[in-house]
Amino acid sequence: MNTTIEAGQYKGLNSLIIKNKILRAEYLPDYGSKLSSLKNLRTGREFLYQSSREKFRKPEWGAEFSRYDASGFDEIFPSVDSTFYPSGRYRGQQIPDHGDVWTLAWQHKLFSERSKIQFRTAGPELPYRLKKTVMLDYNKLIINYQAKNLSEEPFKFIWAAHPLFDCQDEVRILLPAGTDRVVNVDDSNEHLGSWGKIHSYPLTNSQKTGEEIDLSSVPTPDRQTCQKFYLPHRLEEGYCGLEYPESGERLELYFPAEKVPYLGIWKSLGGFRGDYNLALEPCTGVYDDLYLADKIGRAAVIPAGGEYTWKLTLQVSKSN
Repeated sequence: MNTTIEAGQYKGLNSLIIKNKILRAEYLPDYGSKLSSLKNLRTGREFLYQSSREKFRKPEWGAEFSRYDASGFDEIFPSVDSTFYPSGRYRGQQIPDHGDVWTLAWQHKLFSERSKIQFRTAGPELPYRLKKTVMLDYNKLIINYQAKNLSEEPFKFIWAAHPLFDCQDEVRILLPAGTDRVVNVDDSNEHLGSWGKIHSYPLTNSQKTGEEIDLSSVPTPDRQTCQKFYLPHRLEEGYCGLEYPESGERLELYFPAEKVPYLGIWKSLGGFRGDYNLALEPCTGVYDDLYLADKIGRAAVIPAGGEYTWKLTLQVSKSN
């Protein structure tokens, strides 16, 4: 299927639009290579949560994520939470909120056949290069990643996908078959209780009221709260997704479990700046904090001078 790439404008910033007859994806190279929009052209559905701001304000490196745009799909690397690099020559180096790369301008190039876009950037303080190549294949957006260690000692990191999905329509979360437990990592949510609380999945009970809660659904935003939980084990299957019961559409994410072995789910139900959205976050380490991940042996590691490669595929389909 023919793929085209063209220049555009999105909320005051230059964009690159890659599309075919099924999908349209719009990237912002100067804003962390953010995927600002992903549309199913056959149904008109915009999958990604859209900002109400007329124009974007580009963040400086080290900015606090909550003070800037929270929409679309940002790249998170090398930590989700602000933290300190855990070991070696760079021990104690501050890592900003949501990592380095969402604030950086990424270089880009188009392949000669104009069917792929390559984006690349490098750590401002830490020794890495990060590259991704995006392409469309029929109903799939395929993203190939490469992280390169530029140092002479192992480099530790967490990469997390951070696509914020619109959930104004009814939507259900799809997780790997057999998922029956999750672990809460947001102790501000009185229904899910303390950090580390294990819940049955998909149905659990509120720690406050005892009411039954379906964690595979997205409650209405009047709760004015957030949820963040992880699958508490390494994945055997690199899979998650969303299903829209009314239209029968599905958006499914596939990734190699041996390289991306963890999965987090974030729901903003009005509790974060009033936003109402949902994130599915395949990731290379847990639980949001690189320092913690290293201490519990759950951070990804690149050998000295080596590289780490992985792939993320977003596939649009019908469930009936």
